[in-house]
Amino acid sequence: MAGRRKARILAFQTLYAWELSGIKIQDLLDFEWLSDSQRERFGEDGLSFVRLIVCGVTENISEIDAEISRNITNWEISRLQKVDLSILRMSVYSLFYQRDLHPSIVIDEAVEISREFGSPDSYRFINAVLDAVRKNIEVTAGET
Repeated sequence: MAGRRKARILAFQTLYAWELSGIKIQDLLDFEWLSDSQRERFGEDGLSFVRLIVCGVTENISEIDAEISRNITNWEISRLQKVDLSILRMSVYSLFYQRDLHPSIVIDEAVEISREFGSPDSYRFINAVLDAVRKNIEVTAGET
């Protein structure tokens, strides 16, 4: 779904800006930094979807970062590229809390966004981490 892809890219960009700038998340979520035509293209539904993801990430950042940390081998979360970290945070949130989305869709979207915005090997790293998170969720769900 192209509209959702663009909304996920905007969510990633918002999280990235938040991570780098330290601007309050609420100031970013007013989307004053977008042109009027960009805001119109997203529409209120698209911007609401972005807000859902971004607020979900920021409200659950400790749990999300802990899950990312558990699934990166020989790395510390503080050493990750900020682009990769923002994509991972958004995607782990979706895997944990947007259960109506199939995990393969979440992972595919993250890989495509990382191909566009990350380093040449980001997509492999993103795919591996998110696949490990997906497997952990499946194992945990099977235990309940």
